[in-house]
Amino acid sequence: MSEQQAQETGLKVMVIDDQETMRAIVRQLLREIGVDDVMEADNGKSALKSLRDPDMRGPYAKYPDVIICDIYMEPMDGIEFCNAMRRAKDMARLEIPVVILTGEEDEFIHEIARQVGAVDVMVKPVSAQELHGHIQKAIGYQF
Repeated sequence: MSEQQAQETGLKVMVIDDQETMRAIVRQLLREIGVDDVMEADNGKSALKSLRDPDMRGPYAKYPDVIICDIYMEPMDGIEFCNAMRRAKDMARLEIPVVILTGEEDEFIHEIARQVGAVDVMVKPVSAQELHGHIQKAIGYQF
């Protein structure tokens, strides 16, 4: 995908992971599929704070189209983040799909993530092509 095509997607993604290295890997995978507009947070609590930032609510602000979130983080993990986001009155209307990206292979944990609001779960490692497919599934259209 060319750089111009990447800019035309207009997709904005938030990546939540406590490991800078993992956020960098996901940023690179996103670049490979044409997504350059990436927000980052190092845990669920800081992600909620970013999403609630008054600058995010302005007339030109653009919420992320999808959130890619790890499960295991402190002080707020991915399960707690999904639950808090879905239950918060000021966040529920946004309906931003959350895709969990985790090293956890336990299907029970995956099901808990889905029950609290994650639309999909990916197990690390993932390729750019796999990430692309999961994002398309989450947002409901091709980009």
